[in-house]
Amino acid sequence: MKPVLQLALDFVDLPRALQVAEEAVAGGAEWLEVGTPLIKSEGLQAIREIKARWPDLTIVADMKTMDAGRAEVECAAKAGARVVGVLGAASDATIKECVEAARNYGAEIVVDMIQVEDVVTRAREAEAMGASYVGIHIAIDEQMQGKTPWDTLRLVAEGVSIPVAVAGGINSETAPLALEAGASIVVVGGAITKAADATAATKAVKQAMETMTPVKSEYFVRATGPDIREMLSRVSAANVSDALHRSGDIPGMRPLAPGTKMVGPALTVRTAPGDWAKPVEAIDKAHPGDVLVVDAGGVLPAIWGELATNSAIQRGLAGVVIYGAARDTADIRALGFPLFSTLVSPTAGEAKGFGEIGVPIRIAGVRVSPGDWIIGDDDGVCVIPRDKAVEYTNRAMDVLEKENRLRAEIQAGSTLGQVGYLLRWEKN
Repeated sequence: MKPVLQLALDFVDLPRALQVAEEAVAGGAEWLEVGTPLIKSEGLQAIREIKARWPDLTIVADMKTMDAGRAEVECAAKAGARVVGVLGAASDATIKECVEAARNYGAEIVVDMIQVEDVVTRAREAEAMGASYVGIHIAIDEQMQGKTPWDTLRLVAEGVSIPVAVAGGINSETAPLALEAGASIVVVGGAITKAADATAATKAVKQAMETMTPVKSEYFVRATGPDIREMLSRVSAANVSDALHRSGDIPGMRPLAPGTKMVGPALTVRTAPGDWAKPVEAIDKAHPGDVLVVDAGGVLPAIWGELATNSAIQRGLAGVVIYGAARDTADIRALGFPLFSTLVSPTAGEAKGFGEIGVPIRIAGVRVSPGDWIIGDDDGVCVIPRDKAVEYTNRAMDVLEKENRLRAEIQAGSTLGQVGYLLRWEKN
């Protein structure tokens, strides 16, 4: 079949889904998917309203059916869906019931292979049971870990004769990869639904599909590991805190120079109050781009100043975080070096050499280990555990992208209360 762009409307509010769909259809979206969150939130009425708005377009109901196949397909088809989704993990009996029900009501079945262990075998079985399509689907939570669908997609496209759909963080840069790997249906969600201008975003994806040439995307690109620093430099500490479920910040940390920002892996230091020997020694042990994180007990006197800052600059450090005091703030501010501390004092301590470098520390209840990623800006400092760095960098980007869409709606004349549908979602 001719390649198709399918828009995944994974919202929980129908008015926003309709608005984004309006923009995306103007940009060239051909199939409209009523996403599982939207069906759970708004019910089958979401399918009815989208079908009524665009009667000539193919409406896909992402039911993720696992049981009661006949009933769920019948409901979705009667509401206006032409394609209905059932999980590949469902029993053969359920998939067969879905196929039979679809035939009765003029619909088609797509079997979603999300979390299926042997995808190729199950795709062949789905085809034999009468499915019209199979879908290769990388779950959102797996996308945040940097996983991609391309290898599995190639194997499935070679193993079945029915069209294959692919979903999983696809954007204007990766849409050509989807087609090269054998997809007939390219399912795009966040790259369009979170865009400030969904029409332009859709056009970019369509252009990439038609020309088989990637179109560079500023957002909706996910970190895989080596690019963590670059990706974190594009988000804020607030974005990271939201991604970490409103946590991860070190309380009381403030930048000495407003407007500075730092991103880098931590080199940790534990020192006695007022003992500046180990923090200074750590400068020489650090790698360019590291952030020194110093536990000085959160008390006076100062363990850092202008001379240490110049040393850190010469060494190429990305910044310094001090649970304790710094001094020479005017000089440090003039240098433009990212330094965060909980206290400021003109009085320095003495170099005695107590403490350790490169050991786990705990600052104000927040654990920091060597290699954890640190981000600091005007709002404060957040810590991302090293083993979750890729995932939570991507989740922070997801927060930023969603905010971009909300900001555009507010600037178009709405308010935060309205775009957040606060009255509807208040807990009763």
